[in-house]
Amino acid sequence: MGGMKTTIHDGAVSQQTLKYVGHCLYRSSETQIYYAILKRAGKQIKRSLKTTDPALAKRRLAEFQEKAARLSGGEHARIDFAALAEQWLQIAGTALKPSARLRLVTAVNSLNKYFGTILVRGLTRAHAERWALVRSQQAAARTFNMELQVLARILEYAIREGLVLDNPARVIKRLKAPKDQIIIPTRAQFKLLLENIRQQGPLAKDGADLCEFLAYSGCRRGEATAMLWGDVDFDKKTFLVTGGETGTKNHEVRIVPLFPALENFLKNLLAGMPEKPKPSDNILKIKDAKTTLIKSSQRAGLPHFTHHSLRHFFCSNAIEAGVDFKAIAGWLGHKDGGLLVARTYGHLRDEHSTAMAQRMTFDAMG
Repeated sequence: MGGMKTTIHDGAVSQQTLKYVGHCLYRSSETQIYYAILKRAGKQIKRSLKTTDPALAKRRLAEFQEKAARLSGGEHARIDFAALAEQWLQIAGTALKPSARLRLVTAVNSLNKYFGTILVRGLTRAHAERWALVRSQQAAARTFNMELQVLARILEYAIREGLVLDNPARVIKRLKAPKDQIIIPTRAQFKLLLENIRQQGPLAKDGADLCEFLAYSGCRRGEATAMLWGDVDFDKKTFLVTGGETGTKNHEVRIVPLFPALENFLKNLLAGMPEKPKPSDNILKIKDAKTTLIKSSQRAGLPHFTHHSLRHFFCSNAIEAGVDFKAIAGWLGHKDGGLLVARTYGHLRDEHSTAMAQRMTFDAMG
């Protein structure tokens, strides 16, 4: 069989004269690089084998043929991206918390604006690159990276289903997300914040209670608002973090020491109740104090503190008290032995150590 003139998509599009050298195997007359050309599921597939070595080309051809043999035909092969994404979402979102599933749904909805009507088998690297070029200018780095991750997972699912051979999303690089600035209240700021909240009257008390609980326990908001009086053991001086119906972030229950500040807060809370609560009663009466925090921070002339700022407040106080990162990580529900705590709060320990060093003024001349 003689040479053939064809277009090879290998990064840039170029015209190459390919010479038939064996079943499904061709070689470029210009570059001597070997190519595979075969037909699967009614579609001709051309692929560079990225070698000029004939033995290696034959091995790569065999691997490519085995891979291509898994491609599906029939109506299933004509599924568009939106339909495949919906199938994937039903599988991927099954065991997730509502908030985590919502993030996937949001990402899929955004991706559908670009890829929704494209047949999955026709989705190329050029499609992915055009999406990345446009979307990277529109979305924040974290949003872009989340959508890229979901796109890659959907296309991996397409490979498993025999719809495509490769995942074009894998060539797209993640954007570098700016590091969040951690805003931590000082003890004076925390006191001022609470005073400002409680000054707003009896209705603001529940918001202040939530803020104090977060600051003294180190819990996430969802963990705190799910806490029951039966989860607190005053005799053993421990409390149980279950996360309620949705569970904790890592889906594991943890037992945490009942810190003195938290114990005093809970006992004061009990003392102010007209009757003793049942073990099944929630400790806190509200699920969210976002609006209260925003307004009170503004009124008091404080930075914009959030629920998570109070978790940071707990950590900074633990570090100043000399607690090691591993212990803090266990209290927070981290499973990494303190690595995240060290990365997030390591500078606080350094600052505290420097401040403590200034007290070392016992030289002989002094």
